[in-house]
Amino acid sequence: MAEDTLDSLVERLQANCLGRGLTVVTAESCTGGLIAKLITDVAGSSGYFRGGAVTYADTAKTALLGVPAEILAAHGAVSAQVARAMALGAMERLGADVAVAVTGVSGPGGGSAAKPVGLTYVAAADSGGVEIRRFVWSGDRSANREATARAAIMLLLERVELTVSPSEASPEESQATPDDAPDRGRASGSDARP
Repeated sequence: MAEDTLDSLVERLQANCLGRGLTVVTAESCTGGLIAKLITDVAGSSGYFRGGAVTYADTAKTALLGVPAEILAAHGAVSAQVARAMALGAMERLGADVAVAVTGVSGPGGGSAAKPVGLTYVAAADSGGVEIRRFVWSGDRSANREATARAAIMLLLERVELTVSPSEASPEESQATPDDAPDRGRASGSDARP
């Protein structure tokens, strides 16, 4: 079975969001706005996409998304904790039903033994909580960024398909998942996919 194209995934996301009356925002670091670009490439995206923040620097993560400086200091920008805070901050500050956030090391430099090139965290937040996924891509910079965008759109799509419409949502406080994200395995090749 052929893998869905990015365009077809975004079209599915749009159809689901419009059908359920849900709004989406993005918070991007390593992808530099690629996810927002892919979403807005599809005509009609203004019906559900509120916008996004490209927070490449730690100071931007704090100023624009409210990521606590102590979390950045304790865990570093490329961490499950920061991805979680980015998603929650984007959802709250941009007023959306669902938010996705990405932070990682796209390469070719910037990696370390603890955080190698390709390490990426993708988080999605909604009324049901936060889901965080960890990936280690092994492509070049462009392939790693595309793989991250694909993973983010797929996670968004999964969360949207599980999310009830705002009119059906419970006012109760939701429980977020633990800060430790499950390892989604190692992807290989220049066409790395989650």
